[in-house]
Amino acid sequence: MELRHLRYFVTVAEMCHFGRAAEQLHIAQPALSHTIRQLEDELGVVLLARTTRQVRVTPAGEFFLAEARRVLEAVDVGVRGVRRIGEGKLGLLRVGFTGTAAFSHLPHVARALAQRVPQVELEVRADLLTAEQCELLRAGTLGIGMLRPPVTGDDIDFRVIEAEPLILAVPADHRLAVEPVVAMTDLRAEPLVTYTGRNSVVHEAVMRSCREAGFTPHQQHEAPGTATLLALVAGGLGIGVVPASARALPLAGVVFRDLAGATSVELALAWHRETPSPLVSTVLAALEDVFPSNRPPAEVSR
Repeated sequence: MELRHLRYFVTVAEMCHFGRAAEQLHIAQPALSHTIRQLEDELGVVLLARTTRQVRVTPAGEFFLAEARRVLEAVDVGVRGVRRIGEGKLGLLRVGFTGTAAFSHLPHVARALAQRVPQVELEVRADLLTAEQCELLRAGTLGIGMLRPPVTGDDIDFRVIEAEPLILAVPADHRLAVEPVVAMTDLRAEPLVTYTGRNSVVHEAVMRSCREAGFTPHQQHEAPGTATLLALVAGGLGIGVVPASARALPLAGVVFRDLAGATSVELALAWHRETPSPLVSTVLAALEDVFPSNRPPAEVSR
């Protein structure tokens, strides 16, 4: 039994006429009659009662008609799904976010994908450092990463979407809280809450800004992420230098101020060059209008 047998039978059963069914199927009527007879012989039952005047569906034919329709619909659904997957318009996309990017940029990503590729399911992994995201991209655990360059390895492609300034986070009752703009040199004698880990791009940028301002920071406490860092600042245990996207995490007792003389940190969309993926290509194209490139994008492998 082949799918064509089911399609031929459904057409004849719905039209109750071999001649008109043959025209619709674009085959000769004798060939259609022969095919239906083959199907009945294989099943060992009469599906269509024929006379010189009419064609009538038998009780067995009624049952088989419903089942044939169900099978053909399932096949059509499968074909459409496979094609949409091949076009990158259907599937599960795992996206990694570094630090505060999940708070500041995830809403834009989710909204853009819902509008442009609504059948793409989004799975989010947040608060991942750049080095970890690169490894997950290589392993195929992530499809796209939102990270801070530089990336590790030559097999990770990326395009920068933003150059994000560093800003100051201070307790609301701190002397610098009244200043609209604070200079890096004003932080010389202040206890600093810094990020934990040598792999933190933001931590390195903060240390570099301090060195360029002519001092070595007094690191009072360390925090594994921005939320913890801001909580320590709110508790009066020091001040912090954080990406501007930290403003998306308002916390009682913490005031954000612009910071003059500090460097900036880049934010980029990244993917594994050697893993062909229509889904990744489609999503990156969908996000192009939301996050225009700050540099010419690398070509995604297909």
